[in-house]
Amino acid sequence: MEIENTEQGILEHWTPAEVAEAFGKDSIILIDVRTPQEFALERITGALLAPMQTFQPNHMPDPSTKPIVFHCGSGVRSSKVAQQYLAHGEDRIAHMAGGFAAWKDAGLAYMGTDTASGAPKEMQKSS
Repeated sequence: MEIENTEQGILEHWTPAEVAEAFGKDSIILIDVRTPQEFALERITGALLAPMQTFQPNHMPDPSTKPIVFHCGSGVRSSKVAQQYLAHGEDRIAHMAGGFAAWKDAGLAYMGTDTASGAPKEMQKSS
């Protein structure tokens, strides 16, 4: 994990492996800030959706029970949302560096859409 000290607070940049390990242990809240359309097509199973375009920091889960980790497609939007969250008064937040693309590149499982049937299908990129 890389830690960045910003003007608003501490921004943690987690790797997909770190996120997968913590999420697998149910020790974080993973929040996807992509659009509903992106989320419907493919997503990390169990992640919550809070799209960037409607993001409201005061409506996020309580981070005192479990840390929040934001993610998006590439890490750009989740970093911006994390900065918004810090500007709202929180002193520490995390996001997944590289986003969902890095998650898939790491060979981690996700829920995608079967193109033949349109049904949800667990997927994993092979190396």
